[in-house]
Parts: sequence; C-alpha cells; structure tokens
Amino acid sequence: MTDQLDLLKYPTGKFVRGMKASSPDRRAECIAILEAFPLKLSDEVQGLSDAQLDTPYRPGGWTVRQLVHHVADSHSQTLHRFKLALTEDKPTIKPYKEALWAEHIDAQTMPLEPSLAIVSGTHARWVVLMRAMAEAEWDRAFVHPEQQREISLAEALELYLWHSGHHLAHITKLKQRMEW
Repeated sequence: MTDQLDLLKYPTGKFVRGMKASSPDRRAECIAILEAFPLKLSDEVQGLSDAQLDTPYRPGGWTVRQLVHHVADSHSQTLHRFKLALTEDKPTIKPYKEALWAEHIDAQTMPLEPSLAIVSGTHARWVVLMRAMAEAEWDRAFVHPEQQREISLAEALELYLWHSGHHLAHITKLKQRMEW
C-alpha cells in the first residue's frame, strides 16, 4: 500500500536535490515549460464542479482547489526569492508553513480564478526576468534555513519546473482515476 500512496503523492517522482539547469539550452527549455504552465493548469481545472475541486488528489492529500491555491502561493514566493537572490548576497529566505496555508479559508473555499490569475501573472514576470538573466546570475543563491543550505537559481529553476509538473500530475492523474 505504501508504494501506491507514494505513486499518488509523487506521480512524477521526487525532486533530486542539487539538480541544476546548467546549460543555456536546458534553462531555455525549462523556462519555456514554465511559460506554458499557467495555461496548462487552467485547462486542467476548466469546467470542474465544486465537488470535483473539493476532491483530494490522494487519501489525506489536498483537494484540487487547495493545490491550485498552493501553486499560486508557492510560485509567487519563488519569484520573490529569485529577485532577492539577484539583488542581495545569498539572502536567507523566509520559509512558510505551506500545509497550514492550505488549511486557511481562502485555500479551502475560494474560486480558482484569483489564484489562476496570480499564477499567470507571476509566471509572466518570472519568465521575463529569467530570460534576461546573465550566465553568472544563475549561480547566485539564496539560503534556505530549514534545509540549512544554499540553493542556486539554476537549482531553483529545476525545482520549480518539477514542482509545476508534480502538482499538474496530481490533477491529471486524479481526473484519469475518477474518469472526469
């Protein structure tokens, strides 16, 4: 049963810490995928009923609604982390309790449109920023105090590429299982 729950929890596999978008070609590929992500996310949730939006993607997991609001929270944080790393010398970022954020009334009850707009706007700004970054800027880093390590922007790019696909797969796999 644990293997099945792991597949539901990590449908694209776990992120490999330390993976970096090391080449200009790889970064361009990652950025293009992140640019397309808001539309893919919006398309996946289009037309879902409130009952479907309030269905957990796995036993004990977040609902589709909570996932979408989480992506808006997380990716807007990431844009700020990129800007901090680009303007300060290895800033220590402020982590947040994402599971607790997902329990707030907005994440549990609000329509998706505001968060889809946040994801769309955040990705639009983030993509412009990343495409303008110089080669050396990809080595700039922020410090994650909970992980007690530096995370380069090249690694953060790979992490959020994974994060986007990870949560999109939660939704697509749930829709397949439920035959929606």
